[in-house]
Amino acid sequence: MSNEGGYGTVKDKPNLKVEEDVSALRKAIEGLGTTEKTIIEVLTQRSNAQRQLIAKAYEKATGRKLVADLEGDTHGDFEDLLVALVTPPAVYDCHEVIKAIKGAGTTECTLTEIFASRSNRQIKAMSEAYLAETGKSMIHDLQSEVSGDYGKALLILAEGKRDESTNVDAAKAKADAKALYEAGEKKWGTDEGKFIDILCHRSIPQLRQTLVEYKNISKKTLQESIESEMSGNLEELLVAVVKCVKNVPAYLAERLFKSMKGAGTTESTLTRILVSRSEVDLLDIRAEYKKLFGYSLYSQLEVRTHHQKLYLMCLFSLNVVSLRGLRHWTRIL
Repeated sequence: MSNEGGYGTVKDKPNLKVEEDVSALRKAIEGLGTTEKTIIEVLTQRSNAQRQLIAKAYEKATGRKLVADLEGDTHGDFEDLLVALVTPPAVYDCHEVIKAIKGAGTTECTLTEIFASRSNRQIKAMSEAYLAETGKSMIHDLQSEVSGDYGKALLILAEGKRDESTNVDAAKAKADAKALYEAGEKKWGTDEGKFIDILCHRSIPQLRQTLVEYKNISKKTLQESIESEMSGNLEELLVAVVKCVKNVPAYLAERLFKSMKGAGTTESTLTRILVSRSEVDLLDIRAEYKKLFGYSLYSQLEVRTHHQKLYLMCLFSLNVVSLRGLRHWTRIL
C-alpha cells in the first residue's frame, strides 16, 4: 500500500565518488573520536542504493563491515539510525519485524504499521530478506506470535497478495459496502471475518470506492463503524488499513505525531518512518503533518529529539534534491 509516485527527500547524489566517500568515512571513524558530522553528511546525502555501494567499497578497503564500525563507534538511538541508513530497505523492514516479534511480548503496533502501509512488492521483498536472514519463513514465525482475528488479518496482509487491479467495479463496491454494513452496524454483534476478508484482499482503488458507498449506506464512515464495533489490536489494524487506503502519508504523519506526543519520544518509530519513507514519500508525509497538526514536522523534531539525532533528522527533512515541485514544498518548511 505504498504511495507510488510520492515525493521522497533523499535522491541519488549526482556524480557519486565512492572512493572519496569511503576515505571520508574512514577518517571519521578511525580518527581520535568519531566525527559524527562527516558520517551524517555522507549517509544522508546518498540514496540507499548508493550507500550499499559505499558499504561494499568500505569493506573491500578495510576488511571490516561499515555497519559493524558504526555500531562500534556510536551508541543508542543515533547508532540505530545510522545502522538503518546503511541497511537495504527490505532487510531493514525484516529487522523491524524480527524486533517486534522476539522476546516476551509482541509489539503489535509496529507490525500493524508495517503491514498496513507496505505494498505487495515491499512485503514480498521483506519476506525474501527474512528467509535469507533467519532461514525461516516470515509467515511461519508470525503465526506463532499473533492470534485470533488480529492474527488472521495480519497474516493475510503479510502474504502480500492484495489484488493489484486498477479497475474499479462500482457494483462490487456497493455490494461490499452493503455486506460490511450488514456485518457490523446492522446486526447484533459483529462479523469480523467479513471486514477482514474485504479490507485485506480488495485492491486499493476498489476499497476507496467501497468507502464512498459505505458512507452513503451507513451515514457513518467505515472507520467510525470499525471503531464502534471492534476493539484492541484488530480495531487498530483495520483502522490503519482504512487510513492507508485513503492516504498512506497522512497515516504515517499521524504515527509520527503520536510517537512525539506525551512525556517521552518513541525514537524507534521516528527512525523507522523517516528512514523507510525517505525515498518514497517523506515530503508528502511532511505536507500531511503540517495540514493535520498545524506546525511543521521539522519544528517538532527540533523540540523532541537530541542534538545528534536532530541534526540527522533535519538533514532528512531539508534534503530536497528534486527541483520538481520545489516551490510547493518550500511552503511547508
